[in-house]
Amino acid sequence: MKFDTIKPFLCALAVWFVFAYTYEAAYAGLRDNTLIDAGKHFIYSTSLTPIDPNIKKASLGSKLFEDVRLSFNGKMSCALCHIDKFGSSDGLRNSIGIGGEGEGSERLDSDGLVVPRNSLPLWGRGESDFQTFFWDGKVEKEGGKVRSQFGDYAPSNDPLTVAIHLPFVEIREMVNDDYEVKSSLKTESVKSAEKIYDRLLERVKENQEYVSAFDELYFLKLDEIEFIHIADAIKVFIQSKFRLQKTRFEKYVKQESVLSPDEVAGGLIFFGKGKCVSCHSGRHFTDFKYHSIPFVQAGFGKNGFGVDYGRFNVTHDPDDLYKFRTPPLTNVEKTAPYGHSGSALTMEEAVIYHFDPLRLISTENMTPLERSEFYKKLLASSEDSELIPYLDDDEVDTLILFLKTLSYEESSE
Repeated sequence: MKFDTIKPFLCALAVWFVFAYTYEAAYAGLRDNTLIDAGKHFIYSTSLTPIDPNIKKASLGSKLFEDVRLSFNGKMSCALCHIDKFGSSDGLRNSIGIGGEGEGSERLDSDGLVVPRNSLPLWGRGESDFQTFFWDGKVEKEGGKVRSQFGDYAPSNDPLTVAIHLPFVEIREMVNDDYEVKSSLKTESVKSAEKIYDRLLERVKENQEYVSAFDELYFLKLDEIEFIHIADAIKVFIQSKFRLQKTRFEKYVKQESVLSPDEVAGGLIFFGKGKCVSCHSGRHFTDFKYHSIPFVQAGFGKNGFGVDYGRFNVTHDPDDLYKFRTPPLTNVEKTAPYGHSGSALTMEEAVIYHFDPLRLISTENMTPLERSEFYKKLLASSEDSELIPYLDDDEVDTLILFLKTLSYEESSE
């Protein structure tokens, strides 16, 4: 065959390749621009004052954070449930509190008491726009006032400072339910909490290193130190260590790096078809509101007998039954298990629970109570779940690839 004979065919083929390449490049550019614009709109529209923590106060807070003497009647510290290698969570479905030994799965083999919810990570908790704390929002600031279990006796108007107070008086978490607690402190009153704070404060005052640090950093003499100053130092530590950093996605939005085509596709699902951003919005990837996703209950639950009523425990509003605060997604790849009770062991399970929970459970293996509770969760979730479309396995996989871009490439972990 002569060249002149096939020349028109080769020219046509070359034109087709040029067109295909140009189209693909243009399409890829369009997808990139769409995701970048979405990222800018949802993440960087809020102007906030940067936090510049006092390094010496953060150092003091770090020591208090790790000090087991700050558990009332056991050897428990904040650091045992907030561990670097687990993304500042603990790697367990339900945390193991007082009496636990080791870290992560090691604590399951100890005599520690089980805490009925999954440990929340700490990333971003010290930022000025983070105003709602815990799975059920039992500490939140709204209308300039902090609402909490302290009622009108909140120790501070800063919600993080108030939130830091609570684990120290939480039975099973940092308080063992022994005779003294049962007989004189288990009253659900602020006065009982203050007795525990006073005991912990005495231990701090017995430590000359702590006393000298409070003198230098807070200008407080021995008799002037109060528990709120301990909480403040821990707050500064959280602000310092767990401040938001640049994720791969942020670098991509600022055009400082690139994402793979699959990661971009996952981002478009997140902001588009999957409607994830309807709840996971803003720079913390949470709307700080309460929604019901029908996760099965792992463990005995906050209300006992395998039941956790979630936000209802705070508001006593029937519309809040089984609702929990939208979890932030910062470093989400590292903070498994997922859900208020840690019932989703993987990111894949956590995503599927949002639109196809029946795929992940076997109702015939449930007790009658478990089935009844699960049906109620399905009903409570109907308003949210009807907005979430079905995603096929490839779409779930690409969505997870995008979620992994919300982690830090380099962090203090």
